[in-house]
Order: sequence, then structure tokens, then C-alpha cells
Amino acid sequence: MSSGYSSLEEDAEDFFFTARTSFFRRAPQGKPRCGQQDEEKEKETHNYLSKEEIKEKVHKYNLAVTDKLKMTLNSNGIYTGFIKVQMELCKPPQTSPKPGKLAPGSNGCMNTLHISSTNTVGEVIEALLKKFLVTESPAKFALYKRCHREDQVYACKLSDREHPLYLRLVAGPRTDTLSFVLREHEIGEWEAFSLPELQNFLRILDKEEDEQLQNLKRRYTAYRHKLEEALSEVWKPD
Repeated sequence: MSSGYSSLEEDAEDFFFTARTSFFRRAPQGKPRCGQQDEEKEKETHNYLSKEEIKEKVHKYNLAVTDKLKMTLNSNGIYTGFIKVQMELCKPPQTSPKPGKLAPGSNGCMNTLHISSTNTVGEVIEALLKKFLVTESPAKFALYKRCHREDQVYACKLSDREHPLYLRLVAGPRTDTLSFVLREHEIGEWEAFSLPELQNFLRILDKEEDEQLQNLKRRYTAYRHKLEEALSEVWKPD
């Protein structure tokens, strides 16, 4: 097993993953993209705790930290910190080699991400896939929280809108109380694919169907030709 720390700040300059921004590419200046206003509104109104409550919890959290991975509270109420995510994949993910950077063996490793309280589960999943150069769709993966209660272990899939750092703050820094796991998404066989991928599958099937049809026509054309030759020999006048 291996471990690693990542804030994704070492990547291309137009990617971010810090307290005030996400690792997504910056949107063009001007009118916000469709849905962007709703997303920002959701982040602004999705307040779990008051600023005083956050300040108190961050203080208590940092007192309990033993690995120096403390949280930092900003004046605007947004806080940053670290989460550790265990990779538990049933099969090796599809990766894309990158010049000058090798794709690590992602399955089974524990990865540490530096994130903001505004970062969602969906963003964390994309960050992990980007970290390990995984080319598969994020829709194929899900983030789970693993809780330990009374010698029992419970795993619960998180929605894409939940905020992992808030869960970490409330649970405290102990990973034996709460931990995060990345797994394949338990959905239908075709639901994990995007519309362009499904359309590409249809084009491939159409092409294969056409090839099989042409092969079948050639076989029967050759068979007809041989049959006609045999008949002509039988009916040839003496």
C-alpha cells in the first residue's frame, strides 16, 4: 500500500483545488454558464453551522489532530483541510499515460487530498481520478463514508452534493470513527456511460451489423453461383 498527498496545485496553471476555488478550469469571463448560478447559490445557502460553531469545531478538531493535518478557518467562514480516501476498486481502472508523469498503482492506496469546505463529493471524485490519470467517466465511481459503531462497520454512499470536509470536521480527525472510500458506482450496466459514449457504441454496432450482412450476402452469392454452374452442367444438351 502506498500513500500520497495532493492538492492538485502541481498541475496545469488553469486548474485549482484550494480554499476559494475548485480544481475545475476557470469559466470564461462574462455571463455565467448555464447552471453555474444555481450551483453557486446552492453553495452559499448550504450552511450547516454558524461561523461561531465552525470556529469552535475547527479549534477542537485541531487540538485532536495527531498527524499535523490541521484545518484552517478563513475570515469568510470557509475552511480548508485534509481528507484521506481509500481506493477500493474491483478492477484496475483505465489510465492514460502522461508525458513526464507515471500513473501510480491507484487500487488499494490511501490518498490525502487538501480540499475546501465548499468542495463537493463529485469534485473529490474527479480530483482522485485526475490524480491517478483515470480516463473512465466519474459517473462510474462513488464515494462512500465508512463509520465504526459498537464494533460494527457501516458503509454509506454519499451524494455528489455532500461536502466531505464538513463530515470530517463533525466526526473529528480519527479515521477509525469515519473514513472515506472510493469504489465503482453500483448502477446499471449502461447507466454509467455518457450519451456520446452510448452513441459511439451504436455506431460500432451498426458497423459490425453491416459487415456481417455483407459477409452473409457474399457467402450466398458464391453459393448461388456454384449452384447455377452445377445446374447448367446437368441440363447441358448432349
